[in-house]
Amino acid sequence: MANQFIYGRRPVAEAERGRRRVHRIWRAPESSAEELERLCGSPDHQGVVAEVDPYPYGDARGMLRDGALLVALDQVQDPRNLGAVCRSAEFAGAAGVVIPERRAAAITPATCKASTGAVEHIEVAHVRNLADWLAEAKEQGFWIWGADAEAKQTPWSTDLTGSTVIVLGGEGKGLRPRVADSCDGLIALPQHGKVESLNVSAAATALLFEALRQRS
Repeated sequence: MANQFIYGRRPVAEAERGRRRVHRIWRAPESSAEELERLCGSPDHQGVVAEVDPYPYGDARGMLRDGALLVALDQVQDPRNLGAVCRSAEFAGAAGVVIPERRAAAITPATCKASTGAVEHIEVAHVRNLADWLAEAKEQGFWIWGADAEAKQTPWSTDLTGSTVIVLGGEGKGLRPRVADSCDGLIALPQHGKVESLNVSAAATALLFEALRQRS
């Protein structure tokens, strides 16, 4: 796999103290804004670009440790949403994030930027089939809770203190039927306003911090 060119002050700073090797860093004003944009392909570089190793995806099976809080994303396709979820998951102390190999966003430079470098510290793993991995998690003693706007059960009436996977669906589509069927139950944040649903990253943040509240 080819090296990545990540960009932004915080993503580069976190990469320097993260898991992958940083080969070279370009900074303004030594490098022009045009040169930095050419390197990373984005005007949002904030004056710094770095060449780093390819992203080191983790081990989805190895994440299934007793008591772990995990997030699984079912075909979330916007790299900025993936990055924002990873940022919240890392901040909340989740053990990892699991994403499908296909038809889903990957850890790209845009994901790194949206995560403000959190992807350099939290473990993100690929799985070929998310429903199969959820079944394996169940066998390891995990409770699987899927986020569904139509569900009647709230997260604060749900025990999120033990080995737990929170599953969120893709933008505008929600959970696929087989993934929803793999869950022990479906939960929803109650709606009091006029907007029908939350962005996946906002929903993930709310659910993660309810889990963190219970665990505290």
